Amino acid sequence: MGLKTTQVCGILGDRWISTDFCYYHSLSTLYVELEENMEDGTSSDSDDDVSISSMTESDSTNEIDVSSCRKTTSSNENEEEEEEDEVVKAIRREREKCREHPPDIQSEDFVFDISFHPQEEIIAAATITGDVILHKYTVEETEILETLEVHEKACRNIEFSKDGKILFSSSKDKSIALSDVKTGKLKQFYENAHDDPLYCLLVMDENLLASGDDSGTVKLWDIRKSNPICSLKEMDDYVSCMVTTEAQKYLVCTSGEGTITSIDLRNRRLHLQSEEYDAELTCMAIMRHETKLLVGSSKGTLYLFNWGEFGYHSDEFPGPKHAINCLLPVTENIAVCAADDGVLRATHLFPQRHLGVVGQHQFSVESLDISNDGRFIASCSHDQKIKFWNVKYFEDIQVDGRKKAKKAEFHHNLPSSKCTNVSDFFSELT
Repeated sequence: MGLKTTQVCGILGDRWISTDFCYYHSLSTLYVELEENMEDGTSSDSDDDVSISSMTESDSTNEIDVSSCRKTTSSNENEEEEEEDEVVKAIRREREKCREHPPDIQSEDFVFDISFHPQEEIIAAATITGDVILHKYTVEETEILETLEVHEKACRNIEFSKDGKILFSSSKDKSIALSDVKTGKLKQFYENAHDDPLYCLLVMDENLLASGDDSGTVKLWDIRKSNPICSLKEMDDYVSCMVTTEAQKYLVCTSGEGTITSIDLRNRRLHLQSEEYDAELTCMAIMRHETKLLVGSSKGTLYLFNWGEFGYHSDEFPGPKHAINCLLPVTENIAVCAADDGVLRATHLFPQRHLGVVGQHQFSVESLDISNDGRFIASCSHDQKIKFWNVKYFEDIQVDGRKKAKKAEFHHNLPSSKCTNVSDFFSELT
């Protein structure tokens, strides 16, 4: 074949693999190419492995002894095949690993948001057409259960009720819909919920929800009533994210203007607004038993706030050099952030460490969610794919604060990643 172990370099998996002969975009492509060569018993580049020293005498007369080349190739054939077999075996091991997560869902339309059902193995996808698609998933396959034609324009947000019986959705058409998950029928519909397109939605309990729009207006709704119970406009740009704790004392909002605004839910008035940051504040995650608030920005920086003290951050972490679009708490101390570069990264807060890459998309990631049992993370991207990542290994991660953080950790591929670390792959060849 003429392909030696030492000629393979690069990161295997979904990344490029470079050899002396050509480039392979994926591990499976390289494997198929090697298998075809083995079946044919030939190699287009076998002459490259011929020993040049065996032809020194012919060089003086500018003639090449073809027979000596063939003998040299033949004499090294067994040794090279052994090396090649080890490469093929390692590649085969990568391909034949047991599937630990559901297969990707390829959507026909752009997906804005996703939400796992709180009790069943169902995931909902909000699409640019205004439809909400319910998918049933297992480790082996996925299938469409139902398509809910809810909105006239793009459905931007979806969320299940805590009991999973109602699916809440909001849209660019300024409406909010409550759909019965079992029957697929509308239970309630607020046609002109806002004067501007809705940007985010938060279900707080079985009766109360909050909505935020493109102009910075926040409204509170009691679904037993036909009109909002509160409306506040304290921001001058879109409301990017909203969160609250179990106590529901404050509703905290981030905005495109670069501020954090907290609303006193009991008195239904402004509680506090932070100073204006030099970047859009795009997403949030409540951490450490509801004592910390982690905030992502359009410049890739992560800010940490003490809960209730939203005027200024207590700490900040350098993140990716890309806008952070969404944050997802996985444990009390680990959050996954997804950025414009399509990469999902895990960050450990105390002590602060970048744990590595959870997964990858080809394009920017729009939304993240975690399954009801904490086993899978799902992500949707501009590539119109919903991908699943098995993150059970986070339960066993222990970080030693005495060891100095390494820059390489930021690019390290974690077990859920579909890319393989070079050191991990080649360690199996030794």
